[in-house]
This record gives sequence, structure tokens and C-alpha cells, in this order.
Amino acid sequence: MTTPPGATRLRPFLGLPALVLFGITFVGPTAPFPMFGIVSAVSKGHMALAYLIAMFAMVLTALSYGRMSAAYPAAGSAYTYSRRALHPIAGFLVGWTMLLDYLLLPLLSVIYVSLTFSRLIPSVPYGIWLVLFALVMTATNMFGLKVTNKANFVMTAIMIAAVAWFAAAAIHALFIGRGDGVLLSTKPFYNPDAFSLRSVMAGTSIAAFSYLGFDGISTLAEDCRNPRRDIGRATVLVCVISASLFILQAYLGQLLWPNFTTFPSVETAFLDVARVAGGAALFSMVSFVLVVAGFASAITGQASASRLLFGMGRDRLLPARLFTYIHPKYSTPTYGVLTVGVVAVLGGFFLSFQLAAEAVNFGALLGFMSVNLSVISHYLIRERERGRSAMLHSFLLPFGGFLVCLYVFLNLSGTAKWVGIVWCGAGLILLTFLTSGFRVKLDDLVPEQAFAEEN
Repeated sequence: MTTPPGATRLRPFLGLPALVLFGITFVGPTAPFPMFGIVSAVSKGHMALAYLIAMFAMVLTALSYGRMSAAYPAAGSAYTYSRRALHPIAGFLVGWTMLLDYLLLPLLSVIYVSLTFSRLIPSVPYGIWLVLFALVMTATNMFGLKVTNKANFVMTAIMIAAVAWFAAAAIHALFIGRGDGVLLSTKPFYNPDAFSLRSVMAGTSIAAFSYLGFDGISTLAEDCRNPRRDIGRATVLVCVISASLFILQAYLGQLLWPNFTTFPSVETAFLDVARVAGGAALFSMVSFVLVVAGFASAITGQASASRLLFGMGRDRLLPARLFTYIHPKYSTPTYGVLTVGVVAVLGGFFLSFQLAAEAVNFGALLGFMSVNLSVISHYLIRERERGRSAMLHSFLLPFGGFLVCLYVFLNLSGTAKWVGIVWCGAGLILLTFLTSGFRVKLDDLVPEQAFAEEN
């Protein structure tokens, strides 16, 4: 296999609307649906508050992604920002932990969709569904982002329609006396009878999972016509739009089912809430949309993961001949896409949904913290920006984002932390091998072409 001339550059064609569409599809307008019972129970009925707190962390981090994408418009995302603004070793470790996140997100989606179909049609084994959906996901991404965006548009429209239907049905149900029977209440944000800061923050650490994917926009920097302008705008827009939808769903859902201790099953609690709001018809629609959302997240997750592999491959931190190959017609990192597809199939057979879900937030939150610190390092220290504007945008906002992400990170489950630690240990072993026991500097492994393409 040889890399054709010029094959280490992706063809830029995405504009702001396409980036926003990609981000919203990756995050998923219906992301709180499968998380409703879990977050509501863990936060003791304060799901809306948990999503609100998570929003502040994500918006502050989104602003930092925007600042760093303007400085380094490259496909490596948090990995590139940390390597250039903090330290090459920090960049490698961030890229390695984010790789765990990016590989697990499409895997999670494929597992969820396969489990759903195996329950709907039990005569077909789970393994058949797993292979089938991994193949469809991979085939969609192999034909490039133009095909992916068309699929995203259809799936996002279906998900937004489901959210609109639920909101309308919930408002009507509350109006006629179901649930709490009120439209305006502070209980989803603060109920003194059940409030516990520790419980709310534990719920926030889980709620943060719903926001994952907004950062995937930055991996498309080299697919974007104007990355210095549009990556940051799209990232913030996706965070704000997603947060508004999430908080609305959580608020209405908790008013409809105020007692978080009475869910028949926390894993499928939103289906019961949907039945209260709109009967069997809405129940069926939500069931269908959960499958659509899982498939949409799988497609966009695979696209982002393949771009991260591309960025690390170009820097010789992963096999370059494999991951820097770009298909001459479709402008896709072919072997990166295939690698994610293989991981989805193998992981689906050996990992449980819960274990993979717990591990995702570890890499994501470490990446978010590193991006916030990268803004301070790049703009305030290296570029020596001064003045009130610099103090706000290059220190206070990113440092605030770092602190909130750190607090959420510390509230992750013990399982998530142990999985992350083991993955980081494997990364350190690889790093030791790449640098011959740290005798070779990481920057000496990176070709000059990679540096040129990041600026």
C-alpha cells in the first residue's frame, strides 16, 4: 500500500450549516431519552439542574475549542492543541485518552442499536445485528462526508420531530392534570425535600455524557472551508442548541413523572414518560427514534474517530502508511474508517454497554480540561496577550471551564477511572516504545509537513 502524492490533505468543502448539522447529529437531539431514568434517579429528581450545570462546563469548553481551532485548524482536535500549546507528551496522552472516547462512542451506538433490534426481533441473533449495523455505518462513512451529511440531515430531522412531539404532548398532558399538573415549577431544578449537592454532581457527571460529540466538530477542521472562523462558531452553537433541547426534555419529563423512585426500569424510564405524555403512539415513536439516534451517533462518531487517527498517524504516533491514506475520490481516511468499524464489531462482542459508557467520559473530560489549559498556554503565555479582553477570553473563561470539567471528572464512577487509568498505562508503554525510552523527542518524530498543515 502506498500513499499517493498529496494524500495527507483532506478536501475542504464544509460550511457552517453543515458543521452545525454534523455536531447536532453527533450529540443527538434526543440524547437525554436513554439517560432519563439514570440521571433522574442519581440526581434525586434534579435532572434539569444536572443538565444545566453540565451545559456551563460544555459551553466554556466549546469557547476554548473555538479559540484553539483558530490557532491550529488541523484534524487532530484536542490532541493537536495540547501537543502544540502544552507539551508533545501532553498532546500524546490527550490524544490517546481521546482516542478511547472516540472509539467507544460509535461502539456504544452500534451495541445499543443491535441490542434494541435483537429484542424486537429475537429470532435474529445479536451478533448478526452487530455485524450488519457496523457494516452499514462503515459503508456510509467510506463514501465521504457528503454522503454522511445527507444521512445526518434525515436522521436529525426525525429526532427533532420526536422532541417537538414529546414537548407538545407533555405540555398538553401537564395542562390537563397529569404528573405534577403544572407548567411552571422550580422542582426539576431545586426540590428542597430531595436536594443533595453530591447527588446532583454525580448526576451531572452522567449528564455530561449526553453532550459528548460537540467536540467532534473540531476533528473536521481540514474538511472545512474556513476552519478558523466556522469551527468555533459551530461548536458553541451546537452546545447551546443541544443544551436548550436537553434541559427542556428533562424539565418536562420530571414534571410528568415527579417521583424518581417509581420507574419500572431506570434504563427505559423515558418510554414510560412518553406513554404518560402521548400514549401508545408517542411510545412507539420514541422507541423508533432511540434506534435512529444510536445509528446517527455511530456514523458521526466513526467519522470523527477516523480523523483523530489521521492526525496522530500523520505525526507518526500511529502507523502513518495506514492512517494517513486518503481515498483519492471520496477524500476519506479509508483505513481509519475501517479500523473504527472493526473495533465496533469486536468490542460489541466483548464489552458490555454499561462498561463502555462509563469509560467514555474519562477520555472526554481529560481532553476538555487540556483544551481549556491550551488556551491559557497559547494565548496568555506564548502570545503574551494582555488587557481586559485577554484576561476574560484567555484566562477566566478557559480556567472556569477547566475547573467545572475537573469537578465533574472527580465525580466519575470508580469503574470509569480504573478503565481510564489502564488505558493511559497502555499509552505510556506505547510512548516509551516510540521514543526509545524517552531518548528521542516526540517532535523529532513529526514531519515538517504536519507542522505546516496545522498553521
